[in-house]
Amino acid sequence: MRRIKRYENRKLYDLEASSYVSLQDVAALVQEGETVEVIDNVTGEDITAQTLTNVILEEGRRGSSTLTPDTLHTLLRRGSDVLDSGLAQVRSSIDDLVGQSVQNVSGLTQMASREDIDQLQDQLRDLERTIDTLMARAADANGHADDAS
Repeated sequence: MRRIKRYENRKLYDLEASSYVSLQDVAALVQEGETVEVIDNVTGEDITAQTLTNVILEEGRRGSSTLTPDTLHTLLRRGSDVLDSGLAQVRSSIDDLVGQSVQNVSGLTQMASREDIDQLQDQLRDLERTIDTLMARAADANGHADDAS
């Protein structure tokens, strides 16, 4: 987990990279698969949810948000229940798939050449992108299903 501290001047400091980061940098970390934890430097309070909300707002201002207005309305109406109910099954399947893939890959890495390992890493990145797309579609479908009821 990537730990980030927010200082009184609202600057964000990535402890792992030992540098200040912007909300765009935080967005890039999350899009690359990193899990971030943002802690207020003065109070020690976990402000991850607030910070990620600000990231979504910034992405929306720049016109690059992947969340549709329908999805945002649904999230606000139903809170975390939307994510829990709509994506729990997808996450479980993904966890199983990733676990199985890791087991398969760990056995192969001892016999594989560098080229084979690079190819497997590329395939894993493609799989992660596919999973992200499926999760977004599932969230979208859950939002549209709520509109029909």
